[in-house]
Amino acid sequence: MTNTDQHKRTAPAASPFQLVKLLSWSFFVLIVGFNLMLSIFLADYARHTLMKKQEEFALLLAENLNHQIFQRFTLPTLIGFGRIELRQKAQFERLDKTVRSTIHSFHVIEVRIYDFEQTVAYSTNAALVGLEGLAGHTVKAAMDTGQHSFEVINFNPTYRAFLRPELEKGSAIMRTVYTLRAERRLDTPERTGPIIGVLEFTQDITDVYSTVLNFQRIIILSSLLSSLGLFFMLLLMIRRADRLAAQRTREKEMLERDLHQSEKMASMGRMVSGIAHEIRNPLGIIRSSAELLLGKSRREDPKSSHTRILQAIFDESKRLSRTVNEFLDYARPKAPRLEPVDVTQVLDQMAVFLESKLQQQEVELAREYAPGVLIMADRDLIYRAFYNLVANALEALNGPGKIRISVNAAAGQVMVNIEDSGTGFAPETLEKLRDPFFTTKDSGTGLGLTIVDTILGGHGAQMHLGNNPEGGARVEIIFPAAKAG
Repeated sequence: MTNTDQHKRTAPAASPFQLVKLLSWSFFVLIVGFNLMLSIFLADYARHTLMKKQEEFALLLAENLNHQIFQRFTLPTLIGFGRIELRQKAQFERLDKTVRSTIHSFHVIEVRIYDFEQTVAYSTNAALVGLEGLAGHTVKAAMDTGQHSFEVINFNPTYRAFLRPELEKGSAIMRTVYTLRAERRLDTPERTGPIIGVLEFTQDITDVYSTVLNFQRIIILSSLLSSLGLFFMLLLMIRRADRLAAQRTREKEMLERDLHQSEKMASMGRMVSGIAHEIRNPLGIIRSSAELLLGKSRREDPKSSHTRILQAIFDESKRLSRTVNEFLDYARPKAPRLEPVDVTQVLDQMAVFLESKLQQQEVELAREYAPGVLIMADRDLIYRAFYNLVANALEALNGPGKIRISVNAAAGQVMVNIEDSGTGFAPETLEKLRDPFFTTKDSGTGLGLTIVDTILGGHGAQMHLGNNPEGGARVEIIFPAAKAG
């Protein structure tokens, strides 16, 4: 059973959930988009409605101004003086009194009346009377067509006004331009008299504009909050479904991996049994005979060619014996006999055994732990696991360096870290290092980490392989702590 076959079986199981996840996110995006579009439409409609009401109010005020000016100033002035001449103080004061009494309490900032030469004939700001060039294009258009117009001026950008909780007075004004006529009835839209000027006034509509902004804020925030509520509901559902799917996928992968491993172990066990039966006994005879002859040759002539040949035979027989033992350990793993073991004592025992090799290679071994850390383990098996890991670190250093071993106990777990100052694991090989017979070295069977992983698995421990940020390999082993008593 290959990894490709395994992937093909697990991929279809994940596909339906990926489709559901995609549809869920797509549905969420559509809901958010629809809510935002609806909120923008409602907010704009509310703004348009309130502004329309304000324009109607301004139009009524303009009509009332026109009526009051005509009834209380124009007619009496024509009767009393025969002509209108605002340069006369009495006429100006009469018009000013009429205008101010009409606009009182209507938040009017300024009133101007332009004559046919588009000169300011009257203004509540006396300094502007008689000035030319102040009439805008709307005044000219009103003079030509007789149509009134409205213009809203915001002194704050829309986005800035939206973010400010309160607006200062005068932040938004409405300018109304209205044709001033000689005679006009309030109950009919028909104009009955000629144009005698153009009336322009500005109103402070900050309060109305603030009401519009508050309503827009309520609509948009309600839309966002409802969208966020939906988002979190979908997120919780997706995460829950994702966890369930991931758990089922992991369980399926574990079952398939265990089945694959069991098949492999059974096949390997049969093969190794035959190999061991055929090789182990003759190999033992060769090794013991080579050792006996080597000892004799060393005593007679240590530098002879016979001694060198016997030394090579003895070394190779030992290496082949270790290889056979590795095959046997992999094919027929020993069941651990669990008992409380001080893991620091096992590490100290291993350090003493490797002391001469560490000195020979000029490698510093830093042990950072306190004694008395208990785990449930088989002392011989975890000794071998630790030995293999540190031996691998020594081979990776291939010269002077540093190996650091630390032990930490917390939250019912014991964590053993073995780090070295070498080049670390190649990222592309990290996933394959536990695979049987996979090796990055020119020699070796590729069973070392596999046997370590098997031993630790029998102890309920987890092994994580990785690299340190500052360089070097890192092996993290997590044991369940031994229960007190």
